[in-house]
Amino acid sequence: MPHATDRPANLLPGAMLGVFGSGQLGRMFALAAHELGFRVHVFSPEADSPAGLIAEQETIADYDDRRAVEEFARAVDVVTLEFENVPVVALETAAAFVPVRPGPYALQMVQDRLREKEFLRDISVACAPFAAVDSLAEFRAAIEQVGLPAVLKTRRMGYDGKGQAAIHDSDDAEPAWRQVDAVPCVLEQFVDLRREVSVLIARGLDGARAYYGPIANEHSNHILDVSVLPAPCGEATARQAVDVANRIADALEVVGIVCIEFFETTGGELLVNEIAPRPHNSGHLTIDACITSQFEQQVRAICGLPLGATDPLRPAAMANLLGDLWQAGEPAWHRALAMSGVRLHLYGKRDPRPGRKMGHLTALADSPTEAAALARAARNALTS
Repeated sequence: MPHATDRPANLLPGAMLGVFGSGQLGRMFALAAHELGFRVHVFSPEADSPAGLIAEQETIADYDDRRAVEEFARAVDVVTLEFENVPVVALETAAAFVPVRPGPYALQMVQDRLREKEFLRDISVACAPFAAVDSLAEFRAAIEQVGLPAVLKTRRMGYDGKGQAAIHDSDDAEPAWRQVDAVPCVLEQFVDLRREVSVLIARGLDGARAYYGPIANEHSNHILDVSVLPAPCGEATARQAVDVANRIADALEVVGIVCIEFFETTGGELLVNEIAPRPHNSGHLTIDACITSQFEQQVRAICGLPLGATDPLRPAAMANLLGDLWQAGEPAWHRALAMSGVRLHLYGKRDPRPGRKMGHLTALADSPTEAAALARAARNALTS
């Protein structure tokens, strides 16, 4: 039986790259892999998926199906992730047969919000004050410890505002606890925000790294709305964000790409919000804005190839396209495509539900402010 350590460290074009997950991130990874001459095999429970539509091979099975995972691992030369809610056991099973990058340790640290925050504390990285909540009684005690206002977040599976409840008064405790279905949570203190920023770090097999950002992020209804590169933060803040991101990538032993989301407070403090050991929505603009996209960088890193240059070609902004845009019919794509400096990316999803990410627009301009205005104008033109 071949073992993961028997595989060559450096993979060349023609190798088969395995991906746990088959959504839009997997799709954009596959497109980047194809440009470099690699093949892609995706594994997920979803049929008719964005990545599955363009990958050379697709396995449709549950992540806890050990036999299916073993067969998948035997058929590929390396495995990576497109989202972080893959069960750790799937990575552990695959790792017996093929290199898995990033590995189970990184995934285990970030899948649980409490474990993630304790990890940050252990490596002396600042995050918002927090407390564990496993019962209504602990919730009330956590409110006294953390203070109000605060936000209650489920320890697992929350994203885009799901699994969260805002707490403004102690009377909110019981309704909030019911809202999150009384599952284990973390209570996190609200912070006075100046902005939210993200940094993406690619880390190679040899420890080499390349970074993007900071990127400024604006949210609407807890979903990323617009991202802008470069972020309007000072040089000292940018250096600190990159330094923290490097420390986290090293501590997690990531091979691949990892996104660190930060809160920049009104007092100038940087607090880590979340860690995602895979490409990130805020980095989609790198496809058009940078010499090497985040997805090509992920391919290079997991294959043991030299990392690419991340220099931005021009200031850029990305605007997410949610399913809400389809409520009055097919958006007027020609209006956005007629705008100089705008590019359209659609993910191949057939069901445009409200709040569902269906695609994005990228705009390049002479300044970050102009790029953001152009991205918003292009999106508005779709339904005007």
